[in-house]
Amino acid sequence: MFSKAAFALVAGVALVAPSASAALAESPRHAPRDAVQQRLDQLVREDGFPGVLASVRDGKRVTDYTAGVSKLGTQRPVPEDAQVRIGSNTKTFTAVVVLQLVAEGRVDLDQTVEHYLPGLVRGNGNDGSKITVRQLLQQTSGLSDYDDVLFQKPQDLVDLSHSYFEPRRLLDAALTQAPHFAPGTKWEYSNTNYVLAGLLAERVTSRPIGEEITERIIQPLRLRDTYWPGVGEQRLRGTHPHGYVAVGPGEPWVDVTDMDPSLGWAAGQLVSSPSDLRTFFEALIGGKLLKPAQLKAMMTTVPAPGFEPAGDWSYGLGLASHALPCGGLAWGHGGDIQGFETRNLVTTDGRSAVVAVTALPTGEEMLNHVNATVEAALCD
Repeated sequence: MFSKAAFALVAGVALVAPSASAALAESPRHAPRDAVQQRLDQLVREDGFPGVLASVRDGKRVTDYTAGVSKLGTQRPVPEDAQVRIGSNTKTFTAVVVLQLVAEGRVDLDQTVEHYLPGLVRGNGNDGSKITVRQLLQQTSGLSDYDDVLFQKPQDLVDLSHSYFEPRRLLDAALTQAPHFAPGTKWEYSNTNYVLAGLLAERVTSRPIGEEITERIIQPLRLRDTYWPGVGEQRLRGTHPHGYVAVGPGEPWVDVTDMDPSLGWAAGQLVSSPSDLRTFFEALIGGKLLKPAQLKAMMTTVPAPGFEPAGDWSYGLGLASHALPCGGLAWGHGGDIQGFETRNLVTTDGRSAVVAVTALPTGEEMLNHVNATVEAALCD
């Protein structure tokens, strides 16, 4: 869920992986099964991630992978297809709910935020009457990102991990800042857009966004390890590896497995597993969650400079497209939250991959290696 600026804050505190040698020493030994397994092993051995999980589909064949350890200081292997926090992949779930409401005639993509949430987006030059629902989902509203306000120093990743944030508190933090540009004139990633999208869905349905995601997506797709954490719920419910962050140059990984995900809310609160997340994106691209008109709108993209540090990316309505090095387009999103990073891509010809690492990267190179692992799973 973190913005580019927030990721820079994290990456700036340590340009190499902290405790990389410890993660390597404690990683269980096993023979690599194939190219994907070799790349996962490299993420542990060379980049220093404590653990990695992946789920890959190549046509009809699905393979789950792990590398590294479930908890530093132990020899326990990472549990296969375990629960992880999926951060900003939540945005795609939220966008699906809003687009289903569009199909039901309850939301108009080109209506203003002010129409649905009167008086909510005002002050410091922010004006909800000039921002459309489409611009929220497309990340072209110009609204400031609340996490750039809340996360001022690396230690905040730990110090704020147990803080509860109501959605309005997140929005209010963003509205202390002037908009970065006029709506519709540029693209810039902002978690604030999806907090507003969640609030809009709640206003229209008169139900919590977590309930709407559960009833409209999780239950129909039978995603057994995907859930919306309850208010104040900090522990992962099912089998899971530990998640870590680093707070300074040369500092060890800090265990943040138990944390309050409310800082992400409709932009980043969900818990899932690699296979569940892969199933969700496969169903979405396969037309099982949206009607053709809404799926077409979701997949209509604009250039998204800076969405990832490297590569050719465009952004639709809560869904990003990426030009694969082996040719063709793949679709996905990705997510970062304390303790976990997930990257995922799906093609229209039956290939899909989800890779989850159990720590936030501490440098751009680490992030690029995670992205390259997903690409390789589709291209190799």
